[in-house]
Amino acid sequence: MSEGAQVSEGSEVSVAAEAGRIAVRKTYKLYVGGAFPRSESGRTFEVTDHAGGFWANAALASRKDARDAVVAARKAFPGWSGRTAYNRGQVLYRVAEVLEGRRAQFAAEVRLATGVCRDEALAEVDAAVDRWVWYAGWADKIAQVRGGVNPVAGPFANFSVPEPSGVAAVLAPRDSALLGLVSVLAPAIVGGGTCVLVASARYPLPAITLAEVLATSDLPGGVVNVLTGQVAEVAPWLASHMDVNAIDVTGAPGGLADDLAVAAAGSNLKRVLRLPPVAWTADPGVDRMFGYLETKTIWHPMGL
Repeated sequence: MSEGAQVSEGSEVSVAAEAGRIAVRKTYKLYVGGAFPRSESGRTFEVTDHAGGFWANAALASRKDARDAVVAARKAFPGWSGRTAYNRGQVLYRVAEVLEGRRAQFAAEVRLATGVCRDEALAEVDAAVDRWVWYAGWADKIAQVRGGVNPVAGPFANFSVPEPSGVAAVLAPRDSALLGLVSVLAPAIVGGGTCVLVASARYPLPAITLAEVLATSDLPGGVVNVLTGQVAEVAPWLASHMDVNAIDVTGAPGGLADDLAVAAAGSNLKRVLRLPPVAWTADPGVDRMFGYLETKTIWHPMGL
């Protein structure tokens, strides 16, 4: 299919109807541990386009699905965090390559989801690819910026080394179909952490397509796990989960974000990322990326 055909007006259902054939109604699954399982509850919800027309069905994640995703993320953490920073950068760059190879599909999904014109949809995809490359480039530079050798009063060498905090729960923004999604996901894994991403209920399909990109790139299974459904149903279990070390509440409305922050503090003192709202097209800065890092200090006797 040509790029022009992929970004044409209307949902897949209406396009098929115009062509005189029966549409293939899709039911998109979750992405957990490198596989695409159905929700354990068997529930789904309808995904509509910007005009309210039926687009597809998506899995409605449950508490059990969230637990399974955390288990997968924890299992993947030692291997991913143990890789060299240079290798992680290579892997993330490969994700950007695969993402760009599906540029037309992402543009079609952004256009159907948001109603923007073709050029704006393509521009958002290009910005998302550039954003992912930007974070990939940071992989082997984090230690240089966040780490260092510290002067001390004694015969010791003192080093500061950044380390990933562990498993992060990330709530995708509700106001951006793709660029905002990439802007909250990439910083959660570039430093060696693993992630459970709760996709926007308004724009779930770009997240599922991104999961397909991750599955066909070099990223190990479990580093990113994608849940679709209702944030209010899934997020509280992630916020209180004892094996989740950080949570980004960007995609939660104000009242829910407050509740999630309280739950995170009341369980295992998770890091809570709650950055001020920004335009996703703006310079992302380093606050979100550094928010997932902890600093380990090493003392070593001089000359040994």
